[in-house]
Amino acid sequence: MQFLTEYGLFLLKALTIVAAILIVIAGIIAIASKKEKHKGKLEIKKLNAKYESMQETLNEASLDKAALKAIKKDKKARAKAEKKAAKQKDSQTSKSADISAASDKKRIFILDFDGDIRATAVSALREEITAVLTVATPQDEVLIKVESGGGLVHAYGLAASQLQRIRAKNIPLTIAVDKVAASGGYMMACVANRILAAPFAIIGSVGVAAPVANFHRLLKKHHVDFEQLTAGEYKRTMTMFGENTSKARQKFQADLDDTHVLFKDFINSNRPIVDVDKISTGEHWYGVNAFDLRLVDELKTSDDFLLAASNDTDLYEVKYTIKQPLTSKLSQAVQLGFEKLFGTVGAI
Repeated sequence: MQFLTEYGLFLLKALTIVAAILIVIAGIIAIASKKEKHKGKLEIKKLNAKYESMQETLNEASLDKAALKAIKKDKKARAKAEKKAAKQKDSQTSKSADISAASDKKRIFILDFDGDIRATAVSALREEITAVLTVATPQDEVLIKVESGGGLVHAYGLAASQLQRIRAKNIPLTIAVDKVAASGGYMMACVANRILAAPFAIIGSVGVAAPVANFHRLLKKHHVDFEQLTAGEYKRTMTMFGENTSKARQKFQADLDDTHVLFKDFINSNRPIVDVDKISTGEHWYGVNAFDLRLVDELKTSDDFLLAASNDTDLYEVKYTIKQPLTSKLSQAVQLGFEKLFGTVGAI
């Protein structure tokens, strides 16, 4: 017991020192970052050529000369017909890779969202959606490949709000989940007109969690006082170093329950076909079971969806890259260190 007590005190000291170091680093980074500007660049890539190249390579390796000649002749005839039809249209002309070009074909704009606990990818997502909304029409479609296990409530709330911008313009929105869209990730997915999921993708986890470590008894045993002054009855409820009262716990739990209710209401308003009470237990399901619960609409990977669409649809991958200065990278590392040390409050 003495060893455990000494080890616990040593651990507490170590955590305090690490936290102090992180605070100092964060202050230095904050001062330096004021002088730096974040620069971003929008990149557009047409994906149809990728599939055509794959097809041509395999055809050349597997077909005889006569079959290859027939395929090339048919392709040439189709290209000629499309070119003739384009000339007949009274519209602006531009390069075929320009996403603003007028075309008879439907367009699908493809975005990627790889989410961490703070949903930092939303910075690029909002720019990508803004770019798409400048040209997209209700005849087009937006496909967003979401991969996220959830995170901070406000961060994923903003990410979901960005997707609602697409729906507000009456542009069809499809979400594809190849690996995981849980908690905050599913909050985003439920905004879509249609949700695709791989059979073993992880879906659901509609709940709220807030782990809080508490060192009060250890401090008290070693005669260490912790004082925290606040103005406002509920400015602080649960604490790491002070004594947590039953009233504080009740308030903290009430806040979590309120967040859970908001989460459920959001899903219900965006995806009313789901039995919210049944799926809001915090559990997660694989795609095949999520399909039975109507959490997703179709069992299909994003690869299958895009391959099928490439035959008669123009596919444009939209990516906004942000060149992050060194101070931003260090700042993210510091924030991640705090989260690992002390946990996050109100995570979904």
